[in-house]
Amino acid sequence: MLALGQTRTALHLCALRANFRACNLGQRAYSGPTSRGVARHPPHRSITHHSSKRVSPTLIADASRMSAQGSDVPDIVSAQWLKDRLADVKVLDASWYLPVHKRDAVEEFKASRLPGAQFFDLDAISDTSVDLPHMLPSEAAFAAAADALCINPDDTIVVYDRLGAFSSPRAWWTWHVFGHKRVAVLDGGLPAWVEAGSELESTPVSDSALTAPGAAAAAAQGPDAGVRPDSRYPAHLDSSQVASWRDVLAAVEAGTTGNLVDARPAGRWRGEAPEVRPGLASGHIPGSKNLPWDAVQSGGRFKPAEQLRAAFQGAGADLGRPLTLSCGSGTTACVLLLAARRAAPGARATVYDGSWSEWGGLPGVPVAKGAA
Repeated sequence: MLALGQTRTALHLCALRANFRACNLGQRAYSGPTSRGVARHPPHRSITHHSSKRVSPTLIADASRMSAQGSDVPDIVSAQWLKDRLADVKVLDASWYLPVHKRDAVEEFKASRLPGAQFFDLDAISDTSVDLPHMLPSEAAFAAAADALCINPDDTIVVYDRLGAFSSPRAWWTWHVFGHKRVAVLDGGLPAWVEAGSELESTPVSDSALTAPGAAAAAAQGPDAGVRPDSRYPAHLDSSQVASWRDVLAAVEAGTTGNLVDARPAGRWRGEAPEVRPGLASGHIPGSKNLPWDAVQSGGRFKPAEQLRAAFQGAGADLGRPLTLSCGSGTTACVLLLAARRAAPGARATVYDGSWSEWGGLPGVPVAKGAA
């Protein structure tokens, strides 16, 4: 007889295989409302894998351009833009919360969501082999999750969250890193959708549907794992978009961190307020600038380009030079990335994936405090 844990794993894999077959038969994540105004959507959520950092040796001096060349999908879209294209778009709920929020993204997704939305679990579709939050997964794990979500390389994806644009930019960046160009963030998130008078979906969602993408990613873990030959999604991680702690340390030692921008609140950056995660040092990477992520938004929506340019300039960041973006765990750094691209289309940037969750726990690395 199978133990309980083995039984659950077997059920997850059965659900995954069934969903993979359905995808290969051409099933879409959202095929429009049913007679009850309800959408059909495939499985998701659990855990994943991969090793720590992909090193970009010349990170800060030669950060790569993350452009959406060849794509007619803007980085940031309005609720009306999405409503007009809903039948042709894959919608992902990438809501994620800090412990201080005391909210459960999964339970909230079960209760209500945008029509046809699937849950993109940032913690599950990640590298769970390291003791750091939601690090980028391996190519094999990401491809497996994309297969479970029935997403193809040429699909248009819109990601949203329930705080406006807090965690959804991280999901947007993750898809970009793995080569997906047609992906956008819903400006204002679920609140903006509701404010625009659009309806939410509240049909029951099974736990197996929520866990399938994470279970798929978990099953693809392992040092020798590769993308399945029959995968619909040829994931290729572009390491030039990702900064490692070694890259950052090299820049600190070379004195070239002047365009490294930290999205954490000012008190944490200065080392005056405690970190939200226990055991981390307080302060910031020497030479870095501070631009709190919420300073580039108003009411959960991104500010106009002119105001964003002023915000970066006021923080001492130069949008004409490559940026390196950091935060607490690599989430709100992606908010700054979207803001930079709106302020200066074609802006070049890398995201320090481990961010302060990694740097603040590394022994022997330099930490600065105060305003400069």
